[in-house]
Parts: sequence; structure tokens; C-alpha cells
Amino acid sequence: QVQVMESGGGLVQPGGSLRLSCAASGFRMDVYTVGWFRRAPGKEREGISCVSTLSTAEYVDSVKDRFAISRDNARDMVYLQMNNLKPEDTAVYYCAGRDYSDLTLREHDYYDWGQGIQVTVTS
Repeated sequence: QVQVMESGGGLVQPGGSLRLSCAASGFRMDVYTVGWFRRAPGKEREGISCVSTLSTAEYVDSVKDRFAISRDNARDMVYLQMNNLKPEDTAVYYCAGRDYSDLTLREHDYYDWGQGIQVTVTS
């Protein structure tokens, strides 16, 4: 059974940092492209970053230069380091995987999803 699980969310002040983790069971994450998505209140879910099996990465403009995605294949983990967080980053964050090596931020390209984790940025 495939499971994807996010951790590391929480409450942080503007300008602060959080690191989200994505763990998987039931499959080897090193053969998956992994994406991070988020759904802000009242908005549709959007893809914000993804990392390929070769560790190339892609970011949406709103998080570029603030967020960094990485993977540790030995531990079967993918991380999203979020720095200089802003109130508009408040959202439920999702990790998702697909067993292709290319980069994509399109939601329908992914089929193994976590339950999501809340990130709240507020003073």
C-alpha cells in the first residue's frame, strides 16, 4: 500500500522558516518525481515546487529564492525548506509523487498524495 506523509508544518511569524518533510512507504521515492503543492484559504491548490529523480528542481515564481526543495534518496525523504515566510504562504501543503523522472507542477500529473499539513504564517 502506497502512503505519502507530510510533516513539519506549524505556526510561524513572518520572516521565519519551516522545513517540511515528505516520507513515503510502499514505494521507492528515489524513482519518483516529487512535488509540493499548497491550497491557500479560498484558493485552488497550486504546484509550488518539484524535484526530479535527478534532483533537478522547479519552482513557481512566488516561492523562488525563498523555498528550496531537496531529496535524500538514502532516507527516502524529500524536503521543502521555506525561508522568509509571508502571510500569503499560509496554506495546507501537500506532497505528491509520480513515477516519471520529469519536472511538472501540474496537479493531475501526480497520483500519490499525502493528506496535507497546515502552515500558518502570522504575527
